[in-house]
Amino acid sequence: MKFSLLLFFWAVLNGGISTYRPIALAPCEMRNLEAFCQNVDLHQVPPELHPDVSKIDASGNKIRNVTERPLTFYASLRHLDLSSNLIGFVKPGIFAEMKNLLDINLANNQLYLLAQEDLWVGLLPQVRRLDLSRNSLYSGMAEHFIHQAPSLRYLSLAENSIIHISQSMFQGSPELVEVNLHNNMIMEIEEGAFESMMHLTKLNLSMNSLTCIVEFNLRQLEVLDLSRNSIESFHSTQSVEDFNLIWLDLSENKLLRFPVLPQGNKLAYLNLTNNIMQFVMVDSHSDVNYQWEDGPQYPNNSRPPYLPALLSLDLSYNEIQSIPSQFFDSMLSLQFLNLSKNCLQTFGTSNELALLSVLDLSCNSLKNLKLESNTLRGLREFHLQDNHLQELRPDIFQGLPYLQWLDLRNNKVHLCDSHSGSRRQRLSPNVPHSCVSFVRVPKLQYLYLSANRLKNLPMYNFFGTKLRVLDVSMNWGLQIEAKSLVGLEFSLEYLDLHGNGLTTLNVDFSLFPHLRYLNLSDNQLSWLPAWSEDCCVLEVLDLHNNSFNSLKNSQIPTLEKNLRNLYLVGNPLSCCGNIWLSQMIHKAVVEIPDLDLVKCQFARSLGFEEEEVHMSHVRPEDCEREDLKNMSVLIFLAILLVLSLIVIGVGLVCCYRRHLFGRHYKV
Repeated sequence: MKFSLLLFFWAVLNGGISTYRPIALAPCEMRNLEAFCQNVDLHQVPPELHPDVSKIDASGNKIRNVTERPLTFYASLRHLDLSSNLIGFVKPGIFAEMKNLLDINLANNQLYLLAQEDLWVGLLPQVRRLDLSRNSLYSGMAEHFIHQAPSLRYLSLAENSIIHISQSMFQGSPELVEVNLHNNMIMEIEEGAFESMMHLTKLNLSMNSLTCIVEFNLRQLEVLDLSRNSIESFHSTQSVEDFNLIWLDLSENKLLRFPVLPQGNKLAYLNLTNNIMQFVMVDSHSDVNYQWEDGPQYPNNSRPPYLPALLSLDLSYNEIQSIPSQFFDSMLSLQFLNLSKNCLQTFGTSNELALLSVLDLSCNSLKNLKLESNTLRGLREFHLQDNHLQELRPDIFQGLPYLQWLDLRNNKVHLCDSHSGSRRQRLSPNVPHSCVSFVRVPKLQYLYLSANRLKNLPMYNFFGTKLRVLDVSMNWGLQIEAKSLVGLEFSLEYLDLHGNGLTTLNVDFSLFPHLRYLNLSDNQLSWLPAWSEDCCVLEVLDLHNNSFNSLKNSQIPTLEKNLRNLYLVGNPLSCCGNIWLSQMIHKAVVEIPDLDLVKCQFARSLGFEEEEVHMSHVRPEDCEREDLKNMSVLIFLAILLVLSLIVIGVGLVCCYRRHLFGRHYKV
């Protein structure tokens, strides 16, 4: 109590207006001299906090004015969060004497009212971060807050209504490192608006209304986000000086051609997805004059871009019809290339893509691939789904020694037949050139072949691979031979065979001890090979929409130790022929999805009557009772049959003896 009184008199003697009361009376939660006052219906900055408080979070309240009293009383304040209030007035000069204040968050307020009254916040002596986002600020208003911010490093003006960036807008904040102007309506940027900020490394201009970038010369920038504008062209200034730009995002614009980038660039990440580019070569009449040492001459007044440090290039969702082989001439470091969802009909590379790790050519119109020998030697992921591939070299994938992921879904590829003339698996010498083989692709682990109109899964086709995931679903009429999966016994974990119309399955799954997921749904199977005790670690078994009547001989209960999900909907199950299933349901160890839809046929009156019931309602004793009833009927019928035979026999004997007696009588 004495300490509280001393603090009170000290505040009064030093001109402080705020009276410090015990923290227990404050509407805030205090933790290590940090006050958390969010969403407590405050109408002003709380005056009763500890005088040495270092952080005040009063976001989500109803504060309208920021005045000297009590804010200046907190001389040790470093972080001030007043976001999501109703602030429309800030006392000019209020922060001038707050030498320790580093971070101010005024996002989601009504600060446009302050600018409309031509009020200026004044000096921000040590403020490093300032958030003015979502304040309905328009052109010329931001200067009212940053005209005297000599130490400002981070500034957010996102989600306002700024249309024009003037040359003088950031003159009062020369030390800015990052500026966020995301989601405004910027249509024009005056020359020199950002050039004076020599420390600026990150600039976000996404979601605006820019239509072109001309004479780009921000050499100091490292990250530039221009996504979601209406940019039709991007041209850098002609210069021999090095640019520091590492990351450039031009996605979701209206680019017609590849951007003209500075010659001396360090660009590592370039995102050009969702544009309308048809050509990827750079117009040689552009302002940038590339200097190639002993460089080749390119026809049609065009040349490839010069990007020696590029690691990632995304050209997806464009209208590119072809990629000239020389396009990649300078991209010696490229590791990720996305050309999906374009109009490519063919694709070829040279050995300049030796470091490429991920290549996405999905959703094009590819009919073939022209990969020279020793190309793409480092490729690990190859996405080729949703094309028209059908004419491929049989050994095309054997030339990719590090390939781990191959997606060929929804194409027209054929698998080569193979034979075993010796212990090594070889392709038959007369195989057609339109088939592919996966024999001895040593690193391949993920292979997707669904919807390829495959009719046969040849023997030994995956010999010498270490597949963990194999998807050959949606190939209606597929025939799986007994040795189709030879070589995968100790690696396969995921096998998808759904939607193939299979009537028989000559695969012994007990030979695959690491198999965890097996999908046999949407087929016509009525029988499964039996699992042996402790053979597998199967966790998901999908059998829905088949023709299974009884699965008793498959020994599915032996999988109960690891099995988590068993799908059975859409099968004509026999209730009493699958008593094991009823027991599994009642033990609730294995989850059976859509259990209320799993029905079975309950036979009555010796099978002459059948009733469809929910499998979950069937109890073993019901079947036992029905079996006893059937047994009683059978015993009764047997006795009746025996008695009938006895009566018939006696009658025949009597008739015979009567006949003999009649003959003797006549004699």
